[in-house]
Amino acid sequence: MANIFSLTSHVVYGHVGGQACVPAWHLMGHQVQHLPTVLFSNHPGHGGYGGGPVEIERQNQLLDGLIERGFLGDCAAVHTGYLGQAESVDVALRALDAAPDALVVCDPVLGDEGSLYVGEDLARAVRQRLLPRAGLATPNLFELAWLSGREINGLDDAVAAAQGLAPEIVVCTSAARRGEWLHNLAVCKEGVFQVRVPLVADVGKVPKGTGDAFAAILLGHYLNHGDIAAALAWASSALHGLIEASIAQGSDELAIVTAQAEVMAPSQTFEVERLA
Repeated sequence: MANIFSLTSHVVYGHVGGQACVPAWHLMGHQVQHLPTVLFSNHPGHGGYGGGPVEIERQNQLLDGLIERGFLGDCAAVHTGYLGQAESVDVALRALDAAPDALVVCDPVLGDEGSLYVGEDLARAVRQRLLPRAGLATPNLFELAWLSGREINGLDDAVAAAQGLAPEIVVCTSAARRGEWLHNLAVCKEGVFQVRVPLVADVGKVPKGTGDAFAAILLGHYLNHGDIAAALAWASSALHGLIEASIAQGSDELAIVTAQAEVMAPSQTFEVERLA
């Protein structure tokens, strides 16, 4: 069991952001301090939402309350996900300073499918100020290309882009697609590893929150076992099971609760392969 501080979004309805991460971490035996960066009624993909960003002053007040009582002192990891506004990077950096021994995990929730869905000021702040402090980063393919400033056309390009980033461990989801397989990639000092998972036939049925859940399960397993290659295989397998369960249930929300067994014992496992 470990203590995790997480700075990411919160929705009232559904399972994205903290509502995807926290259930997974609890299942894996971890304690979580979740400070919300935005409060939304639901994911915007439902056609609209209520709520908005948590004021930076309020974020700092919440963080002050934790710091003043020493709650961050024994955190094994500080995780950042969807920040929503550039000033939240400053909040994240304050949390890092309060937990100097923690593993810093940056899930750069910036965009997908060829474009940013956050402001460029936030994306630049993550790239220039937060990413260099991270020990583990979990970008998707678009985010890896944007953060590295490289064009990526295949697995070799993705490996080179990951090696050019500051974190010692870079895990890229959907780093390549070959035939009916997606390749998840881990690049670290121990080597280069991949896990191939089946491509979901109807991409439109894949629920939101998959990136959040993957990063959470990866981190939870890594904290428990200290093996990033094994964590890559576990997170890839667990997420595939959650996606399949969500589709089978006809849900457009990730089945992180109703199919929680997938987090602890994936129904189908995919092997890790060493590439270098």
